[in-house]
Amino acid sequence: MAELTRTVAADALSKSQLAYQWIKARIADGTYVSGYRLVLGSIARQLDISVVPVREAIRLLESEGLITFERNVGAQVALVDEAEYVYTMQTLSIVEGAATALSAPHLTPLDLAQAHNVNDRMKATLDDFHPHRFTELNLEFHSALFERCPNPHILELVHRGWSRLQMLRDSSFSFVPGRAAESVREHDEILEKLEACAPVLDIELTARAHRTRTLDAMIAYQAAHHH
Repeated sequence: MAELTRTVAADALSKSQLAYQWIKARIADGTYVSGYRLVLGSIARQLDISVVPVREAIRLLESEGLITFERNVGAQVALVDEAEYVYTMQTLSIVEGAATALSAPHLTPLDLAQAHNVNDRMKATLDDFHPHRFTELNLEFHSALFERCPNPHILELVHRGWSRLQMLRDSSFSFVPGRAAESVREHDEILEKLEACAPVLDIELTARAHRTRTLDAMIAYQAAHHH
């Protein structure tokens, strides 16, 4: 009988562990974004388990600060530490600006054509706006312009910044959708400078200002929505 009790306990633990890893993976890959409401019954159905291990998993994630649980609201993905977002965007604006400028002499006509193509696709999404898709394309656009950076240290910092950003927030554009249209216009400006072989510092500052403007728009949004 004791053996059976142990087996049942182990089974319950493995199910709560399964739910824990499943939810955590969705927070990490941006499926469950900052503020997303977690419906325990729905998660239990998707995993084909009871609500009990899901509740246990939620408790564990809450203790890690990934989920908040409020009466009348329920469980939701924790709102990101605003300071972390600001630091990440500030750092990314500097290292991505530098990486783009250092890539400039190494960019091929194919790289630039690819960036134009992605930016055209971004423009096409503006009418039927999906922030997550827009952000994916945004990374594709910028990657085309910074991946040729010959300095591996700077490039690693850029990659780290983008990864951090994806973990912090699904999309800045879901909070400030109006920023998306400005963003694609600024992409055209960056491409013009690259194609005109503008001075390296000019390219760097243009790329940096582009990232900083998204940050400024987010800060303004936050200020307007903090009561």
